[in-house]
Amino acid sequence: MPDTIITYDDTRHRERVMALWREIFGYPAAYNDPAFAIDRKIAVDDLFWVAEDGGEVLGTIMAGYDGHRGWIYSLAVAPDSRGRGLGSRLLDHALAALKARGCVKVNLQILESNEAVRRFYEANGFIAEPRLSMGKVLK
Repeated sequence: MPDTIITYDDTRHRERVMALWREIFGYPAAYNDPAFAIDRKIAVDDLFWVAEDGGEVLGTIMAGYDGHRGWIYSLAVAPDSRGRGLGSRLLDHALAALKARGCVKVNLQILESNEAVRRFYEANGFIAEPRLSMGKVLK
């Protein structure tokens, strides 16, 4: 495959990543604004990668690690780049980076109604766990 996975570079990738995320995720809630998420992520660590080909951003993934558990966020693949394993490659890349930091357990959240995404993660070895996800918007 000609595409490569590299660490996110704000000066090169910001606009294209924000456009991809708006296309894939929609972001109806203000606290999910792509610029806000990117700014906060790059202030914390570099667990943020893009897949690109010839300068075009084809996909993204972010990971987090708190010393106890790793998390996967914002795995997105452009619609015309799907079906060739790029999502799995991005996921494997993030999981390897988490493992290299000592992470032994990884979690992620998806919308319960998104069966396609659920099948993708199950095909990549994830299982649904009996947990209740709770959240609170801090104002």
